[in-house]
Amino acid sequence: QVQLVESGGGLVQAGGSLRLSCVASGSIFRGYAMGWYRQAPGKPRELVAGITNTGTNTAYADSVKGRFTISRDNAKNTVYLQMNSLKPDDTGVYYCNQAWRQNTYWGQGTQVTVSS
Repeated sequence: QVQLVESGGGLVQAGGSLRLSCVASGSIFRGYAMGWYRQAPGKPRELVAGITNTGTNTAYADSVKGRFTISRDNAKNTVYLQMNSLKPDDTGVYYCNQAWRQNTYWGQGTQVTVSS
């Protein structure tokens, strides 16, 4: 069964922090690079952070570099996104999925709203 379940979003003031979690089914998670994507209102979905299958290497969009940290727990099929120093421009729905691939199945995402 293919499954992606994101959680941890919410409403936060600018400068605040949130930690997102995503539990994925093994068929999606095991052996694959994973990433967090963001879809801001009226904009296409973009990859903001990626992590290799072993967790050794990470990459970030310039807009979040130095503020967001992606990590994964391979024993739990879970990927995390620690978001610090949040800005109103970080507002959007956040999704996890395989990174650097064309994905056809998506979970419901988790809404992050940053107020100024």
